[in-house]
Amino acid sequence: MSLCAVRLLKTMRFFTLITKNALRNGRRTLLTVLSLAISLVMFCALLTIVTELEREGDSEIGHLRLVVRRATSMLDSLPESYGRKLATIPGVALVHPMNWFGGTYQDGQRSFANIATDARSLLQMFPEHKVPPEQAEAFARERAAALVGRQLADRFGWKLGDRVTLLGTIYPVDLEYTIRGIYTGGDEEIFFFHQEYLDEALGRPGLVRTFRLKAESAEAVPRIMAAVDALFRNTDAETKTETERAFQLGFVAMVGNVKGLIVSISTVVVLTVLLVTANTAAMSIRERAKEVAILKTLGFRRRTILALLLTESAGTALVGGLVGSLGARIVFQTVDMSRFTQGVFRRFVVTEGTIGLALAIALVIGLVSAAVPACRATGTTVAEVLRRIG
Repeated sequence: MSLCAVRLLKTMRFFTLITKNALRNGRRTLLTVLSLAISLVMFCALLTIVTELEREGDSEIGHLRLVVRRATSMLDSLPESYGRKLATIPGVALVHPMNWFGGTYQDGQRSFANIATDARSLLQMFPEHKVPPEQAEAFARERAAALVGRQLADRFGWKLGDRVTLLGTIYPVDLEYTIRGIYTGGDEEIFFFHQEYLDEALGRPGLVRTFRLKAESAEAVPRIMAAVDALFRNTDAETKTETERAFQLGFVAMVGNVKGLIVSISTVVVLTVLLVTANTAAMSIRERAKEVAILKTLGFRRRTILALLLTESAGTALVGGLVGSLGARIVFQTVDMSRFTQGVFRRFVVTEGTIGLALAIALVIGLVSAAVPACRATGTTVAEVLRRIG
């Protein structure tokens, strides 16, 4: 028999012994795997929240879009007349007003993004939204028309021609709309309607919450940002111009350090499961002190016994890590998370990086939890073990 075959046979016997030891107390092993799996599902969910908050948009021209808002706060408005001045800045290809209405649906029980906008330039600014030509024409032609995303329409069972009433929360008006178009692509959880309709209901205040700008090229973006803020500096309504992604992340910053909070919770989850696993490993190894002594008597080296104990603990933890991380990915892909998060997360994908990190944490937990009791058990002499048992 060749040397490679001998080594392979020894390795197979090694892992067979580990498997038998792990399955000796099946209930304890199963509970350990489940505790790790459930904790890592929570860990993967928390980490995915951070990933989704930092995810770049899908639009091909998203890097060309800028947002102009009031410098004092996102909640303050800008004069509508700023739109004509913004259009004169070199490098600006398109100016598009947007006004967050913040209305609620079904007696205030349901909420989603609803935005007053310019129907004529909406699809030019957001070409990722695909609408049949006849629906786009109907939406642009009718003052009280609405354009909604496919996922939003499916959530409420809306179809073309349905009438929908939104109750005002930010503005003291309730508005009724007729759905004239359903778009696909991009963020499909938005309800668009005419800025003119809102202005008329409010008595034409001539205010806009934000302006979207489309730059002619990526090279023009820094120049446009500087030029816009310089144009309105020292006015009654100074502006802050930022990229679309920076504007989106600003909403996250309004509720505090979300990333720091999630990292803190994740750390607590990992430490808790480490303590649980360490206690289980200590119990398992302490109960096998007699077996460790017998293995020493039979000539097994300390490092071999130590490897057996550590591999068993690490293997059990890895199984829990696989069940938890892959289970989280399958569950979050199967469940429509946009329904549970009211459209905050259009998708909720557990990435390969998150799965890899979860497995690495599981492996570390398995090794660390068994390291101390395994070293103590293998470092004890046969005589001491026999005296303790006796």
